Amino acid sequence: MGIMIKRIVLLLFIVLVILFGISFSVLNAELVTLDYYFSEIKIPLSIVVVTALAFGVLLGLSASALVALKNRRELYRLRKKLKSTELEVSNMRAIPVQDLR
Repeated sequence: MGIMIKRIVLLLFIVLVILFGISFSVLNAELVTLDYYFSEIKIPLSIVVVTALAFGVLLGLSASALVALKNRRELYRLRKKLKSTELEVSNMRAIPVQDLR
């Protein structure tokens, strides 16, 4: 039953996002001119805003992916070092203690 509720909530969220997107497009249908160095193009403002937002999301995901990869590499290195240290401690415990008298 819990899975069904999650699916319904997800479906409602998707419908709300689509409705918000449609209303955003209708409210921002004015044409704007994008001037390139060699040409220019007239496109709706909503497309410019959504494209800029998507580009920002992609940049953010790329940056966080780089950080995640760095953390994963560090975790691997630390686990390897821990295993080596545990082996060293185990070996030292196996050495008999000598009396210094």
